[in-house]
Amino acid sequence: MSSKKKSDGAELDLDQLETRVDNLIRTISQLRNENISLRTRQEDLMSERAALIEKSEQAKSRLESMIGRLKSMESK
Repeated sequence: MSSKKKSDGAELDLDQLETRVDNLIRTISQLRNENISLRTRQEDLMSERAALIEKSEQAKSRLESMIGRLKSMESK
């Protein structure tokens, strides 16, 4: 094999490697952005969940209070 063919083959290998590296860099960037988005969404959902739990606790407390008042009215 001549040195010209070897250098052409090496050049082709380098071009392919460069393309793969560029693709990996783009993929990493996309995954990083997606990860940030998912973490933000998770934080939002956790906050929403906490708010819903608090509302549920308040509703439960109000309901228990109403039941207690009804029972006291019944016994009078």
